[in-house]
Amino acid sequence: MKKVFVSGCYDILHAGHLQFFEEARALGDYLIVSFASAEVLWHHKRRKPSIPDEHKQALLLGLRMIDEVIITHGHKEGLDFEDDFLRIQPDFLIVTEDDKYGQAKHELCAKVGARYTILPKTPPKFAPVSTSSIVRWVQAPTEAPLRVDFAGGWLDVPRFARPGEYIVNCAVSPLVSLREWPYEKQAGLGGSGAWALLNGRDGVDSEIDLGVGWQDPAVIRETGLCVWRSGPKPVLDFKHNGDFLTGRMAIYWTGTSHDTPGVAGHPRDYDRIAQSSRIARDGVLHADIHKLAEGITLYHATQLDEGMEPLTEIEGSIARKYCGGGYGGYALYLFTEPAARDTAVTNTPELRAVEPFCRV
Repeated sequence: MKKVFVSGCYDILHAGHLQFFEEARALGDYLIVSFASAEVLWHHKRRKPSIPDEHKQALLLGLRMIDEVIITHGHKEGLDFEDDFLRIQPDFLIVTEDDKYGQAKHELCAKVGARYTILPKTPPKFAPVSTSSIVRWVQAPTEAPLRVDFAGGWLDVPRFARPGEYIVNCAVSPLVSLREWPYEKQAGLGGSGAWALLNGRDGVDSEIDLGVGWQDPAVIRETGLCVWRSGPKPVLDFKHNGDFLTGRMAIYWTGTSHDTPGVAGHPRDYDRIAQSSRIARDGVLHADIHKLAEGITLYHATQLDEGMEPLTEIEGSIARKYCGGGYGGYALYLFTEPAARDTAVTNTPELRAVEPFCRV
C-alpha cells in the first residue's frame, strides 16, 4: 500500500484544497493529511485558527479522498509534521509548486526514502481562492462610502508623487453596497475603491496597476476627512472627522462619465497642484472652510488650464472642482452654510447633497 502524505494549515477549506487532495490521493492508495495545531499556528504566524483543531480534523476526515488526519505539534518552521512523518515513513510527500520549504522537505524525505513530489499546477475546476481572500470576504463591510477629493490629486500616483506634498480628500455618504449604488458609475467618486472594499479586497495595488493613484481605496477604507502624504503608498498625515463640512457639500452630475486612467498622462501643472494641497491641508488642520475652499479653487484652475470645460456657477457656493480625473463625472461644490447648499440642491436637479462620513 502506497502512503501519500500532505501538510498545510487548511484553516478554511475551499474547492482548491479538495482538488489538491484528489490529485495527491491519485498518486497512491492511502492519503494522510496533517495540519498544524492551534498552538503551532500561533507560534509561527501569530494568528488563531478559524475553528478548533478537533472540528477541523473531523471535517477533513469526512472527505472521501482522505484516509487519515494528523494534528501536528512540532515547532520547526515548515516542518511541524517532522516527528509524525518519521514515524509513519510514507512513500510520498506531495507539495505544490509554490511551497516555500522545498529544500527542507526534500531532505526530510531522504531520511525515510520517501519520494518528494511537486504537484504541477492544473487548471482549477473553480475560480481560485485562498484562505486569506475568504477571510477578507467574510470581514468585508456590507456598505462603504465613496469619496470627494479636494486638492493634491495625481500626487498619489507613484510616478507623480512628490515628497513633502499632500493629498486631501473626504469619505462621503450616502453609502453604497453591492446591491445598491445611488450614484452614476465611472463618475470620479472612487467607485472602484469602494467596490474592492465591499468584495474583500484592499484595492490599493489594483488602482496603482491601472496607472492611477491609491487615494480612493485608502480614504474609503480609512473614512473621515483625510490628509495623506504624497508617495508610492498611502501614509496618513492626519485625519479630521469632517464635522465642519456637514451640510456644506454637494456633487453635480455633468452628464458624462469619465475615464481616469485615460487621462493620467495628460500634461498638467503639478507645482500648482502641490500648492493647492498645502493650502487645503491648512484648511483641514484649522477646520477653516474658507481656507479649504481656497485650495479647491486653486486646484480647479489647473483643471481648466488642462482643458476641462468650465463648471456651472451655482449661487451660494464658494468653491468647485471636478472630482477624480475630471473631464466629466461628478463635480464638487462647497457652500458656506447648509441653507445655501439645501436651496441649491432644491433648485438644481443635477446637484445632490453629500455628507462627510467618518467611521469611529
